[in-house]
Amino acid sequence: MIGAAAAANAGPLVTIAAVGDRNRGVLAPCGRCRQVILDLHPDALVVVPDDTTGQTSIAPIPALLPHSYRHPDSDPKRLLRFHARYFEAVADGTKTLTVRWNEGHCTGPALAYFENTAHGTLPVEVASVMVKRLDELRPEDLDLTRPSGLERYIANLRGHYPTMPADASVEIVRFRRTAADI
Repeated sequence: MIGAAAAANAGPLVTIAAVGDRNRGVLAPCGRCRQVILDLHPDALVVVPDDTTGQTSIAPIPALLPHSYRHPDSDPKRLLRFHARYFEAVADGTKTLTVRWNEGHCTGPALAYFENTAHGTLPVEVASVMVKRLDELRPEDLDLTRPSGLERYIANLRGHYPTMPADASVEIVRFRRTAADI
């Protein structure tokens, strides 16, 4: 399926789930598929089953392949995910900072992807990624003008990442909207 999508120039893979026949339900992708997804779509989210409860959760593909091999000449399209409500702010260049946990962003060209919407992607350039512990964040790290805004920002982060631990390291991602596709 991944090869057929690549051959059809389908664009970046956003989320994937493997489902088995004969009522086997959601399956974790095999090792080869994990490596292919990581190589071609390093920002993809993968639906995986919990071996003990049978419930499903979503994990970023790098979390399924710790200490993985990355080809030095690999140049996959990168994704920077946003809630649909941020489309206009990213499009007009007023939103230039986001905070992420457990996503592994890096500098360079990326596509801003807006979840649960028909909006297309927008080209952006990730200018910097600063890693900082959540409990060490300061208002100036996030360009906040009011110190009280920090608590609200962190509360919103916890809503977006409900399993994020109190001592998590987060990425402060600074980006700018670009005119050309990557």
